Amino acid sequence: MPAKVVDASVIAAWCFREPRASEALGILRGSDLHAPILLAYELTSIARRKAIVYPEKAPVLEEALQTALAVPIHWREVDHLAVLRLAVESNLTTYDAYYLYLAKRLGLPLATFDQQLARATSKG
Repeated sequence: MPAKVVDASVIAAWCFREPRASEALGILRGSDLHAPILLAYELTSIARRKAIVYPEKAPVLEEALQTALAVPIHWREVDHLAVLRLAVESNLTTYDAYYLYLAKRLGLPLATFDQQLARATSKG
């Protein structure tokens, strides 16, 4: 089973049935997933934003979040100072730098729909 680091853009697309949901499912299916603990917080924040815009969908969004958080993921701690340095060096948000740091540290590909993060990943 191929291992990869996955970010919030991919998990959110799948669990919240966003336009790229089927593409996200293809990325997730059959993979050994790794992510920083930050992912859980980001998914919760995304669910909150969606619930504010679509309050009538709050129960569905809560269920989707619960499903996403039940996905078998290897939750990883990170070196926060190293993430800070990487964020500054690569001109990424600290949130994005967490995923890039973890991918580099584990030597795994990073699954993301974020174009800036994907470019930073390809720069090595």
